[in-house]
Amino acid sequence: MKKERLDILLTDRGLVESRSLAQKLVMAGNILVNGQPIFKPASKVDLTSEITVQSGPKFVSRGGEKLEPALESFGFTNLEDKICADLGSSTGGFTDCMLQHGAKRVYAVDVGYGILHWKLRNDARVVVMERTNARYIKEFQDQIDLVTIDASFISLKTLLPSVKDWLPFDGNVIALIKPQFEAGKQEAAKGAGVIRDQLIHKKIIHDILTYVLNLEFDIKGLLLSPLKGPKGNIEFLVHLQKVKIQKSSTSDIELFMSKIFTEDDSAPV
Repeated sequence: MKKERLDILLTDRGLVESRSLAQKLVMAGNILVNGQPIFKPASKVDLTSEITVQSGPKFVSRGGEKLEPALESFGFTNLEDKICADLGSSTGGFTDCMLQHGAKRVYAVDVGYGILHWKLRNDARVVVMERTNARYIKEFQDQIDLVTIDASFISLKTLLPSVKDWLPFDGNVIALIKPQFEAGKQEAAKGAGVIRDQLIHKKIIHDILTYVLNLEFDIKGLLLSPLKGPKGNIEFLVHLQKVKIQKSSTSDIELFMSKIFTEDDSAPV
């Protein structure tokens, strides 16, 4: 029986507008052939096969929905030819998001094992680094252009010095600031791990941004995460850049924070 590439068959049948879109949908797991998901655009399928284009989550986890607005806000909508590292990759929401934005390769780093979504585990563009503590990474096989961080149970202050050591000049970091893991034990305990006090949010953000200035990163942007954490924690995304000559200063901290928080300190903008 005659067969054809899945991405070509999708366009021939008029199910998608272009072959490039077909490839993206296939790799995202949104194409079913005879009821089964196919993840390789080049897969040969029978011409009589039943093909379904299904709508579903855009990314393998909601982490991708957190990162995508940051990529857009910070100017990283096109990651073509970029080598990225996803620290705290977990299921792979950030990794998936970067791949869908054109990343050439993503190193998925996590201390856990067997967590990364199998779609990503079988993607040739993903280098799986399980059972790996990002704090102790000395270098990667490639020069990293963009680092994303979505780490739990550890402060960014613990990870960023290591990142700075192997990140090249002009390399970028987009890190998720999680107040529940940056606050002191007493502050976190008050809300059973959920930080609701916006004064604490401001203190944490100020402390983190002051810390990265001392590491001689430039602060390029700050964003309120569009999604809360699993327990309802408000989270933030910060864009940093390793530079030879630092331009950011303490005044930039106040500027970025003023765009996030209202004047009465009662809530994020």
